[in-house]
Amino acid sequence: MSSLSPTPIPSATEAADTAGALRVLTLSTTAFTLLFAVWLMFAVIGIPIQQELGLTDVQFFWLGAIAILSGSIWRLAFGILTDRVGGKVMFTGLLLFTAIPTYFVSQATSFSELMVLAVLVGLAGNSFNVGISWNSAWFPKHRQGVALGTFGAGNVGASVTKMFGPLLIAVVPAAGVAGGLIPGGWRFVPVLYAVLLIAMAAAVWFLAPKFDRKPGKGRPVIEMLRPLRDVRVWRFSLYYVVVFGAYVALSLALPKYFMAVYQLDLGIAALLAALFIFPASLLRPLGGWMSDKYGARVVMYAVFALMTFAAGLLALPAGALGFTLDVWSFTALVFLIGVGMGVGKAAVFKYIPDYFPKDVAAVGGLVGLLGALGGFVLPLMFGYLKVWTGMVQTPFVVLFALVTVSFLWLHVVVLGIKRKEARNEMPADAVTA
Repeated sequence: MSSLSPTPIPSATEAADTAGALRVLTLSTTAFTLLFAVWLMFAVIGIPIQQELGLTDVQFFWLGAIAILSGSIWRLAFGILTDRVGGKVMFTGLLLFTAIPTYFVSQATSFSELMVLAVLVGLAGNSFNVGISWNSAWFPKHRQGVALGTFGAGNVGASVTKMFGPLLIAVVPAAGVAGGLIPGGWRFVPVLYAVLLIAMAAAVWFLAPKFDRKPGKGRPVIEMLRPLRDVRVWRFSLYYVVVFGAYVALSLALPKYFMAVYQLDLGIAALLAALFIFPASLLRPLGGWMSDKYGARVVMYAVFALMTFAAGLLALPAGALGFTLDVWSFTALVFLIGVGMGVGKAAVFKYIPDYFPKDVAAVGGLVGLLGALGGFVLPLMFGYLKVWTGMVQTPFVVLFALVTVSFLWLHVVVLGIKRKEARNEMPADAVTA
């Protein structure tokens, strides 16, 4: 007889739960990828819009920033609401609602119209906390790092517009197709996204598990908000400003940066910007796996060290230390920052179920809100600081300052933990000495 124990056979309920969780993860990640692409579409279509309407650089930054703001300030509410009514209802409703203003972007003819539509389109950004809450409800704690990291890889949606937007703008005639019924040029992009949003809403509604999980149903909202008084929540929020808020800001700024500094056309500039977006998005599952295996703290140390190095070099004025970055060395350093952000975003959200297992929606909502607000404030800082200083490197000067402060705060906290652990290991008379 073999001495090996038989492999346990999962029950029908466990198998159904696993299958349901995988469906939730697949649908939510796909929907988030699309919604994220819509949320940041002004990073690319904003450039031909600026040319057509004669917008200033500050107006260009405001157009992208107002969408970011709208996708930020409601994250806490969206996360809590998802825990109460379920991710299936929330995702379906958000996809259908966002399709309407997205289509009307194609009909806009003035800056004021575009600003109103950008507010409504920006609601797509709140899909992140809907997905975080939905997946947290379906996956056990020991698998949440990988699951949330995989879902978060939907950030790659930012590169969808950057890669295909310029191509669609160039290929579809400006006069449109079907006798002008479908607009052409940059106006074709929001029309296409509106159709995809409606199709995705149908997929979520009909393919997600019939009976959803609602861990916050019946739970008082004040109780769900209580953990937000913990200073750790605010520290994690600062980390998320660095790895997500700055990611959103750079996603908006990089195409224009490549065009202004290296005189590239929109297609090449958007493609090179995608080399930053891909690792910043697709490495999120790796960051989740690393955080499950080694702990979020160890991963964040490595992330901040890498980003401090790369941002420090990018922040230097041309000719400093005897060298000037050409387009390839610049792109390589931006790629490294993307690697750090991709891994770091997963690590931040691994902290949350570790420290606040019953309050992922509220804590994740605030962290996501403040991190995304960074994506609103930073592009404006980039624009205004460039006007005031004349320095093209201002995005990386700001990023370097943020990373340095976050790194120092993490290190101070870790030193405090180690001192506390050392005191606990000492004899009682040594501790009081």
